[in-house]
Amino acid sequence: MAAIEALPAQLRAAVASLSDEQLDTPYRPGGWTLRQVVHHLADSHLNAVSRFRLALTEDRPLIKAYEESSWAYLHDARWADPELSIQLLEALHQRWTLLMRSFSMEEWHRSFQHPQRGEVYLFQAVGMYAWHGEHHVAHITSLTERMGW
Repeated sequence: MAAIEALPAQLRAAVASLSDEQLDTPYRPGGWTLRQVVHHLADSHLNAVSRFRLALTEDRPLIKAYEESSWAYLHDARWADPELSIQLLEALHQRWTLLMRSFSMEEWHRSFQHPQRGEVYLFQAVGMYAWHGEHHVAHITSLTERMGW
């Protein structure tokens, strides 16, 4: 939960001094731009919170997967100011953390059914999304270090 709570500030710090040209640089050859990475985190974590809420209110719901790569190439993900997604993540992660802090042991053992991954328990999902945020922030910070920005 601490990693989820900390992600928006870490993400803001990672992109704070970057120009539009730098934001539009892929983090690796053939990879997404840093701008797309920021927007991807918002897209992914919006889906995550919805999955958590479904798991808490339905019995092992079958969730819908989405085409992450396709979402990353939509117009807003390619051109919008990253600040929009950072602000979204700030509010979203505050709500998400507030919700998770209220969980009983039983609620952490609620689950959803992922079409490719099978049954995913909330105690597993929180770790996956914590890693996910850190992983993508590292894409940004690694590139900025390599490029000397």
